[in-house]
Parts: sequence; C-alpha cells; structure tokens
Amino acid sequence: MKINAYKRPDGKYGIRNKILILPTVGCANETARLIAEQVKDAVSIVNPKGCGQIGKGIEIMRRTLIGLSLNPNIYGTILVGLGCETTKPYDLFEEIKKKSSKPIEVLTIQDEGGTLNTIQKGVKLARKMAEEMSMVKREETDLSNIILATNCGGSDATSGLSANPSLGYCSDILIKEGGTVFLGETTELIGTEHILAKRAKNEKVKNDILKIVKDLEKEFIRLGIDVRGANPTPGNIKGGLSTLEEKALGGISKGGTSSVNEVVRYGEAPEEKGLIIMDTPGYDIESVTGMVSGGAQICIFTTGRGTPIGNPIIPVIKITGNKQTYEKMIDNMDLDISDVVYGRQSIKECGEMILKELIDVCNGKYTKAESYGFADLCIYRNQEIWCTL
Repeated sequence: MKINAYKRPDGKYGIRNKILILPTVGCANETARLIAEQVKDAVSIVNPKGCGQIGKGIEIMRRTLIGLSLNPNIYGTILVGLGCETTKPYDLFEEIKKKSSKPIEVLTIQDEGGTLNTIQKGVKLARKMAEEMSMVKREETDLSNIILATNCGGSDATSGLSANPSLGYCSDILIKEGGTVFLGETTELIGTEHILAKRAKNEKVKNDILKIVKDLEKEFIRLGIDVRGANPTPGNIKGGLSTLEEKALGGISKGGTSSVNEVVRYGEAPEEKGLIIMDTPGYDIESVTGMVSGGAQICIFTTGRGTPIGNPIIPVIKITGNKQTYEKMIDNMDLDISDVVYGRQSIKECGEMILKELIDVCNGKYTKAESYGFADLCIYRNQEIWCTL
C-alpha cells in the first residue's frame, strides 16, 4: 500500500512538514511561542520542566526533547533555551546533530541578551528554514515507513467491544505491510501482561513485558498508592467498565494479534518493526507525547466518552464505537464505528474503514483536532514510578 510523504535526509518519511521551535526549559516557553507565531508552519510546545531535575527525570526529559526534534514530521528544529538549565541546550544541539542531518539551530535567551533579541534572531532563522522547507514535495512511499501511535482515553463499554478491536485489525494490516505500531499505557496493561508475554518475539521481550508491569505494581505498593483510585477513572466506571483488568483486556486489543517485537522506554525510538510496547503512563497526553518522541508520525485514538485531544507534531485521528458520543461530539470525532455494536458491520469492515482514514490522513487530510489547531503535548517527568527498563 502506498502513501505520499516527505522524505528526510535520514531516509525516514514525514506525513506533515513542520518547523519545531523547541524550548529546552519552561523559562523559554513564551519566547519559543512568540517565535513560532510569526512563521508559517512553525510550531512550539510547552515544556513543563527542563531544569531542577536529576536522575531519571532529566534523562527522560533530554531523551524526549531529542526525540521530538528527530520526529519525521519535523523538517527542522530551533532549540530555544534560557542558558543555565540542566537540559544543557548546546549539548542537546550537538546530540541531535550526531543523530540527524536535518536543519537545526540553537539560541539561549541569556546569550542573545534577552527575549526581544532571541525572538528576532529566532524568527529570522525559522523563516529561512520555512523557505527551504517549502521546496520539499511529497513523494510516493510505502506504508512500511509509518509508525502508528495508538492510545485510548475516556473509555467505556463500547471501547473494548468495537473501537479497540477494530483498530487492532487496522494495526495488524499495517504490520503486515511492514509498518510499526506502538502500544503503551503501562498502567492499563496490568492484569493482561501474561497475555502479551505469550505473544513476545523472544524470551527477552517476554521478560521486558513482565518487568515493566511488575516494577510498576511494586512502586505503587512502595508508595502506598492504590491504582484503583485512578483506574478505572470515574468516567470509565460510569461508562460501564468495572475493573482495571476489564479495561486492560479492551485496551490491549488496539495492538491487534501480532507478535510483540520489542519493549522500549518512554520517548525511545524502536530498533525493531512490528508491534512495539512503549512504557508510558496512562495519562493520554503524556502517553502520546512519548510515542511522538519515539518517531510516530500519526496517532489513532479510541474513545468511548469522547475527547478533543490533538498534538502539535502529529495528526490524531479520534474514533468512537459509541453512537451517542459521536453525535454529541461530532466536532471532535473523526470516525463513528458504532455499527459494530449494533451488528450492522464487522470488526473487519470497520478496521478497513480505519485503515482508509489512516491513509487519507497520511496523504494530507486534516483531522478534526488539526482543523482546530489543537496542540496538546506534555512530557512525562515523574521519576518515581515510570520507565523501569
């Protein structure tokens, strides 16, 4: 199966063409935003931290920032730092240059002499990138170059019956075409890890699956946290989900039936293709952000109760198996596959519908969230619980 995408110098393909104005610390968020607002097709993110972090916290932050820059949907990046943060913007600049030959620049507010000077220089650099980027044209390539992020949020009883297994059917097709699919939300794997472990490619992958779930449960116990206080959520329960295991059984079906070929840390790019588990938190925006950092060019997000979530770097397709949700939130939902619940369509038919939407969006079709300009992004920064590999 073919799509049209933008080829990058590293041989990867982006389905969007954007310039990333990337703040390396929270103190640079507003300066980065003001630069991005003045340049067509430039986007910025809100960085929640970037300083005062140690151990795994700073490791996760640096890995994620580098990964966001390397995402194939990004043509080039301008790092904007304050100048004294623990993320070390000049070091990040050198690390990114080693990994990719895409355009990259770095500015710090302290070295440039304040916000106004930084904005002026940043806008000049970004406009030059934009001119060069406008010359890059889409070219035909295979679906094998796509990394799909999957996520579910606001789940209800219809999620596990229709939306998630239909997405799983689409995931299996993409994997058969040589593509890659991320399955995350480690909290929502609890109780189903043995099922996924049986599908592991080898003993290492099996042990990695069991490890991320076991270590997470041990941390909850150590910290005196009852995960059932947050999972299932009040909305999940109102929507008909009774236990975390019930939610997890529906959630893992997003990944289809393929073998699990690798387990990666939050924000880490996979070395394998096929079905990949990423160790992400259950919070939707943080989870999707990790997969974007891992190289996903597109996300399919299933929801029973509805959500408006988008992302500044990748398009987010939102599908629901709840007819009432689709009708109430039609401004946010991209696909209605509730016919599975009513027996009017099969999971196979709806999976093929999702695949067609995936291809259309890869080729340039806007999602509902993109049409609004939604840019939800949050880098996970709690070093007490996650990323135990």
